[in-house]
Amino acid sequence: MFLFTTSFNLILPELNEYISILGGADKKGLIITLFALGSLLARPFSGKLSDHIGRKKVMTIGIIIGTVVCLIYPFQLGVFFFLSLRFIHGIAAGFMPTGATASVTDILPSNKRGRGMGIWGTFISLGIGAGQSMGTPIKQALGIDSMFVIASVIALISGALLVYVQESLVEPQKFKLAHITLKWTDVIEPSVIPSAMVMFLSAICSGVIFVITPEISEYLGINNKGWFFMFYVISTIGVRLFSSSWSDRFGRRKTLVVGMIFLIVSMTFIGFAYNPLTYTLAAIVFGFATGVSSPTLFAWTADLSADHRRGVGAGTMFIALELGIMVGSFSTTLIYDNTFVTVLYCFLFGVSTAVLALLYLLWHLKKRHSAT
Repeated sequence: MFLFTTSFNLILPELNEYISILGGADKKGLIITLFALGSLLARPFSGKLSDHIGRKKVMTIGIIIGTVVCLIYPFQLGVFFFLSLRFIHGIAAGFMPTGATASVTDILPSNKRGRGMGIWGTFISLGIGAGQSMGTPIKQALGIDSMFVIASVIALISGALLVYVQESLVEPQKFKLAHITLKWTDVIEPSVIPSAMVMFLSAICSGVIFVITPEISEYLGINNKGWFFMFYVISTIGVRLFSSSWSDRFGRRKTLVVGMIFLIVSMTFIGFAYNPLTYTLAAIVFGFATGVSSPTLFAWTADLSADHRRGVGAGTMFIALELGIMVGSFSTTLIYDNTFVTVLYCFLFGVSTAVLALLYLLWHLKKRHSAT
């Protein structure tokens, strides 16, 4: 999962400039929006398939798609073609993490899910940080086409390592057409809606960050467009090492309250960052927020999912994630006009959704005492 996450994050810092070269500077928000849409539409299928044909096969599908798409990016055939590839690349991200998360959930003991998801999330964060921080240096040294090829090779290595992963689903079935016909219950697992709600509202902030942080780096004169994620990943890993078991001891929702407070503070800091130091500190605080919240949300989802519905439960959580990223990234197409002054407005929108997530958690703590 570390290598797969590194692969699709490696290219992200340079995609705003890439689409501008193609003549689509006004469509930067769609780079993340369409990726998230592809991932969103894939989640119900990957969740159901994961519960029937096996976690490993679903992961394999995602890796194959991701490897091939990265090799096609260098063919500069226009804005529409590029955005279509972003949608297809999103499908890859809709398969691999769903199968992988269900597999991890299978093997974790219930009393150590918070800690286990913390370790799991650490490698995802490492992939985000490694990819984002290496993208610009690779592009500057070798060119943007080589950057895409390297991303493809990294995804391919992820697939090679998958050979050593054992299938965790008991008695996987052979593929049938019925496995890709969906009912509502194949799309959403109702029991995980509380955790999915918090994920959706907090992920809106991530959607804003993915689109705008490369722009902020340029405004502040920072050469590496992945600067924000370099410090974010260091921070979030450090926090996970100390906080991954908090939710096992203090409860999922109380831990998430702390995470949402950090998220509100970080989004405010980023919006008002007018120099590299403030911007870097904001990245560190955002790392605190995700380091506390992300493993807790996945552990809470695992708590709420029935054993035979873990694939759909994980899929529901990722649907909430992708919807949030879509809303956040698309909001930038409405708010951000390629000027520094509108950066603040984008992040104030993110602050408002993080506040809503905090209020929802406080309400849930007060009204739903019987929940985990």
